[in-house]
Amino acid sequence: MDRNAKRAPIVAIVVAHHPERTVLTRLLRAAREQVDRVLVVDNGSGPEVRSWCEAFGDPKVNFLFLDENLGVAAAQNRGIALARARGAGYVILFDQDSEPAPDLVARLLAVAEGKAASGVRVAAVGPRYVDERLDNPPPFIRVRGIRVVRAPCTSRNSAPEVDYLVASGSLVSMAALDAVGEMREELFVDYIDIEWGLRARSRGFRCFGACGASMRHDLGDTPIVVLGRRFPARSPLRHYYLVRNAVWMYRQAWLPLSWKIADGWRLVLKFGFYVVFARPRHRHCRMMSLGLWHGLLGRMGRLQ
Repeated sequence: MDRNAKRAPIVAIVVAHHPERTVLTRLLRAAREQVDRVLVVDNGSGPEVRSWCEAFGDPKVNFLFLDENLGVAAAQNRGIALARARGAGYVILFDQDSEPAPDLVARLLAVAEGKAASGVRVAAVGPRYVDERLDNPPPFIRVRGIRVVRAPCTSRNSAPEVDYLVASGSLVSMAALDAVGEMREELFVDYIDIEWGLRARSRGFRCFGACGASMRHDLGDTPIVVLGRRFPARSPLRHYYLVRNAVWMYRQAWLPLSWKIADGWRLVLKFGFYVVFARPRHRHCRMMSLGLWHGLLGRMGRLQ
């Protein structure tokens, strides 16, 4: 990657858990061309995946193997700690099934540096991502009052401010991580990026969408089709974490009431939608109800 020699390194952190190897290979090859180093944190996939990783044979791609699945946040934190030790100025986070455009990092970095030069404390910059199975690219969003609104892309050069970003593909400032703190490991999976983005905002940092940056990223499982429209689908277990972590978020005193109301209403709609249209209904209902209960109790971490 052709960059000013004085610029601090950029490290890509890929969280993997039983990855599809051809998909992961595409990601690693695309990422390595755009950053100084790629670090794959394997979340307890087992000896077969470990052997494959160790045989990957690219000196620019390193691997960290965790003995068990500690969750997305813990894996990200392990990667961030190693990137910090290597003097990284930014990390860019990836899920194992993401595929960045060839100019992704350059476009994200241009937005981050441009905002920083104007005096903005930048937390993170993220791309528009495309899930080809869904009808529309998910929009950048923010809360205004008690409404969730779209943050429009008026041109490829626009960079709207948002409340948070989807973690995969996000270029995160190490200075912001040092000031704001790490990802909350007790969330395990889901709402990790939302919580960190809102926490960063509460401490004076800002997140931005880069309309000219793009990345392919699959959101959830095979979409649910209702009246010809496609909606993201998740497993009952992921719905447990989604509901539990959302309720946990609403209990945090630092989170603005307006945001709690806006997101809480969306959660009610999601609960109703997936109870009706996801299969098997009873399992989705049971796991979301359990998530609601555990969120109220503050019972966090990995569901045993």
